[in-house]
Amino acid sequence: MADEYFLLVCDDVPHDVVLSDPGVRVMDVVKVVRRLTGLSLWRSKVLATQVPAVLLAGVPEEEAAAAVSALRDAGARAETRERPEPELPEH
Repeated sequence: MADEYFLLVCDDVPHDVVLSDPGVRVMDVVKVVRRLTGLSLWRSKVLATQVPAVLLAGVPEEEAAAAVSALRDAGARAETRERPEPELPEH
């Protein structure tokens, strides 16, 4: 029996939330990062200051857009990126 691979096409493409600059209100951004990731305050601060950083990986588009909006409201520069499609083995 031959191996067969199928690519399922779905409506919800996973997205990543990338923080590119925490801005001047770093502690406000750290609080948002903490709320989004569930990390401790210290780890959130480390993550927010080591940019560019992927804060959330493989989340639905609506959740990614809400996270980016919250980060921008806190003064940060952030963006969503679609995850690349997995490469399938060729036969």
